[in-house]
Amino acid sequence: MDEERDLGRRERQIIALERRGFSGPGLKERAIREELGLAPVRYYQLLNALLDDERALAFDPVTVNRLRRVRDARRSER
Repeated sequence: MDEERDLGRRERQIIALERRGFSGPGLKERAIREELGLAPVRYYQLLNALLDDERALAFDPVTVNRLRRVRDARRSER
């Protein structure tokens, strides 16, 4: 495994969490805190940076492209 090309454990965990669906309010934030040990604000900072990382795109193109589309749509609404 080449550390410079591959995502770290935390980055892979963030993408895996984004793949999941959360059925109720607050469930995602709870999972962020309990499973990753992060505050939601920090999680979203890391996620946003990860969306611009080509390693993340190579790791899970479907999830990363979906999240990029959502982010771009939100930005264009502002």
